[in-house]
Amino acid sequence: MEHAIAQVADETVTAPLQFTRNDGQLVIAKVKVEGAGPDERTGTFISRDVEIRDGRPIADQLDLDRDGYRFIRHQSAVKSWFDADEARRVGYPETEALIKRITGCSKVVIFDHTPRIDDEALQAARALRPPAKYVHNDFIPDSAAQRVRDVLPADEAEQRLKKRYGSFNLWRPIKGPVETAPLVICGYHDMADEDLVVSERHYPDGRIYHVDYNPNQRWTYFPHMMPDEAVLLKCYDSLTDGTARWTAHGSFQPPNKPANAAPRESVELRSMVFWD
Repeated sequence: MEHAIAQVADETVTAPLQFTRNDGQLVIAKVKVEGAGPDERTGTFISRDVEIRDGRPIADQLDLDRDGYRFIRHQSAVKSWFDADEARRVGYPETEALIKRITGCSKVVIFDHTPRIDDEALQAARALRPPAKYVHNDFIPDSAAQRVRDVLPADEAEQRLKKRYGSFNLWRPIKGPVETAPLVICGYHDMADEDLVVSERHYPDGRIYHVDYNPNQRWTYFPHMMPDEAVLLKCYDSLTDGTARWTAHGSFQPPNKPANAAPRESVELRSMVFWD
């Protein structure tokens, strides 16, 4: 069930985010298997201190078509997101229903899910991925269209590509509160198209957008997220009428995290969505 969001005290912080320079160099991420550590990358990467606003006080004002993301409360019936069978059997249907209810789309296809943990030893021991450090978006227009062809029968894919379609990522904590590597988001109208850097990802995704630093960007996070909270991120929208088409996201280390902070455990479910 989705619930209303309580207002809380502001916890805006300043912290470093990891950006990708748009300097003409080919950016490539060679994705490693789960548990093998961070991906190998080529490109020019920079760290910049930015203000990251607390999104909780404005959570009820966020709009997917304007901002490209929403903060929601939703209690999952999944007992263990580390159980891949349970995630697919229970988590996929409930997430499909949630995305339909929030977006008004007619069809949702969850095509993968990724548990992550902010602890190198546990990543190796449990074959898990780390939090995504570099700010990015999961698709560019060409790779979004290709993913439609990957997840649907050929005839249906070509028909769906003639109408509105898109991609959403539902991000949620597995344990809470999240004290390390929280999700950080930049809304569609909080960055410029010129900030986007087309990047190769040697994985089924193909090309994605990395993000160059721009002082005019506005970044947001939701401190201390709990397992009954989630963020729905738009990673692609085929509309070109001013509707938010994508967002950017990554993670950062809060300057005020406790010395004994528990490592973040989270899961994201990625989907393609279609409107009739």
